[in-house]
Amino acid sequence: MGRIRRGTVVGIVAMALPLVVAAVVAASFFPGAGQRLVTLFLINVVAVVGIGVYSGNSGIISFGNVGFMAIGAYASGLLTINPIVQKTALPNLPEWLMGWGAPFLPALLVALVVVALVAIVIGIPVARLGGSSASICTLGFLVIVHVVLVASSDFTRGSQTFFGIPRAVNLWVALPFAILAVAIARIYRDSTAGMKLRASREDEIASIAVGVDVRLHRFLAWVLGAIISGAAGVLLAHFIGAFSPKDFYFNLTFMLLAMLILGGITTVSGAVVGTAVIMVVVELLRKLEGGVDLGFLSLPTVFGLTDIGIGLAILLVMYRLQDGLLGVRELDEQVPFLKRLAAGGGRPVAQQPSSVAVAEEGTLRVEKVGKRFSGLVALENADFEIRPGLVTGLIGPNGAGKSTLINSVSGVVPPSTGRVMIDGTDVASLPVHRVPVAGLARTFQNIRLFRNLTVLENVTVAASAVAEGRDPVELAREALAEVGLGDVADQLAGTLSYGAQRRLEIARALALKPRYLLLDEPAAGMNPAETQELMTVLDRIRTRHRLGLLVVEHDLKLIMRLCDIVVVLNKGQQIAIGTPAEIQANPAVIEAYIGRRRSAKPRTQPVIEAEAPDFDPDAAGKPA
Repeated sequence: MGRIRRGTVVGIVAMALPLVVAAVVAASFFPGAGQRLVTLFLINVVAVVGIGVYSGNSGIISFGNVGFMAIGAYASGLLTINPIVQKTALPNLPEWLMGWGAPFLPALLVALVVVALVAIVIGIPVARLGGSSASICTLGFLVIVHVVLVASSDFTRGSQTFFGIPRAVNLWVALPFAILAVAIARIYRDSTAGMKLRASREDEIASIAVGVDVRLHRFLAWVLGAIISGAAGVLLAHFIGAFSPKDFYFNLTFMLLAMLILGGITTVSGAVVGTAVIMVVVELLRKLEGGVDLGFLSLPTVFGLTDIGIGLAILLVMYRLQDGLLGVRELDEQVPFLKRLAAGGGRPVAQQPSSVAVAEEGTLRVEKVGKRFSGLVALENADFEIRPGLVTGLIGPNGAGKSTLINSVSGVVPPSTGRVMIDGTDVASLPVHRVPVAGLARTFQNIRLFRNLTVLENVTVAASAVAEGRDPVELAREALAEVGLGDVADQLAGTLSYGAQRRLEIARALALKPRYLLLDEPAAGMNPAETQELMTVLDRIRTRHRLGLLVVEHDLKLIMRLCDIVVVLNKGQQIAIGTPAEIQANPAVIEAYIGRRRSAKPRTQPVIEAEAPDFDPDAAGKPA
């Protein structure tokens, strides 16, 4: 996604046109209060979009962006304040800040540099956190900014009003900034970086498993969102001309977050629509807040009616539309006319990829791997290898240590003893998100898809980690064709059938161009027809790409039909390794599965298949 795609341009235009129309109408027919209201709307669009760049793409609510607005406002104000007013209002200002009286645009640029530097420093710890922990961290940042502004009276006049700022922002200044903010946010959202961050929003574990450096992308979005928010703060400062720290605190934070959430936190379109709706609600309620006498009906003064109305609007919308007014897709991805316009000449149909030659040399070697958790031995002395072109099965009763071994092989849990070597490289020496790039891809027992991303985007996220100059979208389409999902590329992943979701996971893993593929119970929850289709896909993958497959599965019949080598674990120990025929006749395996007393009975067929029940889909939590 190196170039801006057609759909992104259509989406930007679809959002920019209403902003231009609103500005023209306000200037033509409502030159007074109406024009000021639309100007404030455009500034709020910049502010809400700034929050959305980080919060919408990462899924982490940020309370700190208003803090960046405050930093931008005060930094610009110090540079542009009238020197005469400055001597009276800020007599103790350091000499190097006195008398600048800079124009608006140079002051804006300097203020954004200051905001960016603060965002980089704060972003380092914030990027390491996720969920509510990150949100609390951003709230702490907002409180710190407020306290510092109040305490730094020599620079900010403390809690008093900071005045003397030239009012350089009007409707025609705010409009290009709003359009630019929308364009930047949309380009970022549709970029590879934005798509990777949105993938981590949907499922952080799965995103790491396809090579996404979550911390890096959270950091980048945090800094970009902070700069946009800082620009909104500068615009607001030069629009109102006078402000104090309380103007950049909880009330403004609440209103901007309400705008973002109401419209739909995950989309740029939602940020613009939500801002417009809340602005209309606020203006209507402010007229009613002081009381209204309609002759036949008299309404008393209701303090806080505006905040109550905003809260009720959010509750009403969230009750019916959990993802906001526009949901999880951009406006141009929902409206038929805009979808056709974005598609242009139609999407290319992916051709069936040609066979990929994989070198025979090299193995994935599990060398005497063991894992202890606080003294508990979960796994001990697992020792086997996975070779290209061969399917290795991993079986064992519940609690045998299969999950621990899988996590050790994939780098999620470093082993306490032993090593996992990928073509001579120790997995433990690699960051977890680098393991897939090193040649090992995996799927999960419980399906982990990026449900609110399209099928194509799910696979493109993985393909972008290994594209190396090729178009990751093209690679993604090839992987989808491999598993028979090319026709549903534009559907949301969460809308696919259960079997198709399983195949999508495999396609996403294949897009990493791995040499080794770990499949964690790929047939879990499937009906017989879906299982047979999966078997066909896996056999085709093995033949075409000569991958080394490690298949963990409870369906022993599938294991015996599919695998060349089978490894058996029991109570954390590797008790057997051999061909399917050897494993079916192994006394230790028979005892592990059906017990010592029953294993002594004579058998007329392979005992493992005879005694082991077929996998129960209900036990796997198959969706209804």
